Amino acid sequence: MKRLLTRLALAALLAGPCTAAQAHRFHAGITELSFNQNSGSIEVVHTYMAHDVEALLAQLAGRQVELAGPQAEALLRNYVEQRFYLLGADGKRMALAWVGMTAGVDSVVVYQELPGTPLAQVARVHDEVLVDVLPRQVNTVNLRNKGQVRTLSFDAKTVERRIR
Repeated sequence: MKRLLTRLALAALLAGPCTAAQAHRFHAGITELSFNQNSGSIEVVHTYMAHDVEALLAQLAGRQVELAGPQAEALLRNYVEQRFYLLGADGKRMALAWVGMTAGVDSVVVYQELPGTPLAQVARVHDEVLVDVLPRQVNTVNLRNKGQVRTLSFDAKTVERRIR
């Protein structure tokens, strides 16, 4: 029995890295874009895999960066603000405000908002977050408006889409 338990433990130990590697063959981000009637603001919530964000931050900083640390938030903020934005009908960037981020074991969530702006003023979405470091990255943006959900996909070939 002891020998069987030892074999099972060894098999689990060896399978763990293989399972993790297989589970992470895809790279994806999900963004929820919605209008909050109470605040009158567009709210943007991005969710990315923690492993992908850690690799990005290490590349940006040239060394490992603690995900929960202030340097991580500063680096990620600068990065996301350059690669995700909304455009108005005039083709100009709309001023998204950084609200913050939370980092967990599996995911990193970034919060932004566009105060005092209805979704009807947004003409296009630009999303190339992580596409430059992970060529197979696919980002999904779910637009929630008046009970309706519209889904847009972004990748290395398509970084900008019209929403109206």
